[in-house]
Amino acid sequence: MTYKVFYVNDLRECCYVVDCGSQKCVVIDPGMQNAGECGRIADYIRSKELEPEAILLTHAHFDHIMGVNFILRNWNIPVYMNQADERQLRKAAQYALMFGEMIEAPAVNSLKFVNDNDMLTFGDTQFKVLATPGHSEGSVCYLAGECLFCGDTLFAGSIGRTDLPGGSYDSIVESLKTKILPLDPDTIVLPGHGPETTVASEASTNPFLQFGAPDFIQINR
Repeated sequence: MTYKVFYVNDLRECCYVVDCGSQKCVVIDPGMQNAGECGRIADYIRSKELEPEAILLTHAHFDHIMGVNFILRNWNIPVYMNQADERQLRKAAQYALMFGEMIEAPAVNSLKFVNDNDMLTFGDTQFKVLATPGHSEGSVCYLAGECLFCGDTLFAGSIGRTDLPGGSYDSIVESLKTKILPLDPDTIVLPGHGPETTVASEASTNPFLQFGAPDFIQINR
């Protein structure tokens, strides 16, 4: 398994194209905002002669789903997400207006709901679903080998904000304690914004993983 990260939209969201082997791929959190960003990802997929099999959503905040319709128009593939965030997905265009953004409402007809500990296989790669509520009610991470695609649950040096609808500081702390910190320390953490890191690095240096840090100083994402 290999992956390519694309930094997209005004919030510099990380969209990942994961080469799953056997010429198959998945797109994680397609937040592309404009034709140029969409074109970069489509060109990459086609240049590698990959066949997308699924969109995997870590959560349904608007900056992570702006490009869903583009992917679906080009490849008729299912969208995987946790059902607790379905309302966020359906109302993403309205939520975006609160942040001064106008986006195309996602036209998703083929949703597949994932739950904690589900195993998904695409190409030669297995993804384990880890339910990590807190940033949103339906936030999940996808663990594939040594890589954790964690959306906005964990960042290098910070964690996801919890002051949006469906967010909970207590829940995100519990998710970090029970789902993230027990992972192999060498696990590569691939967040929804910012640079990659490792579980070991965050466990030793991230002030929010010492717990008890005040919610109000979290990075706005």
